[in-house]
Amino acid sequence: MGESLPALGSVSRMDDNAVLSRINELVTEEERLLESSGGTEGLSDVDDKRLKAVEVALDQCWDLLRQRRAKRHAGLDPDGADVRDATTVEGYQQ
Repeated sequence: MGESLPALGSVSRMDDNAVLSRINELVTEEERLLESSGGTEGLSDVDDKRLKAVEVALDQCWDLLRQRRAKRHAGLDPDGADVRDATTVEGYQQ
């Protein structure tokens, strides 16, 4: 608990499978945090901050994966996709 996330900039140079693996790791951590607390009500301040960081990292990874797939579909190099900042990915409409 309280572990820091690796810089997501390093994720931008991963292939799709590596990004998906990172997503799976983050989902596992998110589930562990939620299960250990019985929901968001029981989280400590540290775990609450960690959960929020994991959620942002997940959004960034999914966004990166979508960018990579779109670039590939358009005939462009998927490695040209970059991790977008938290403000950008958290501002998307659902």
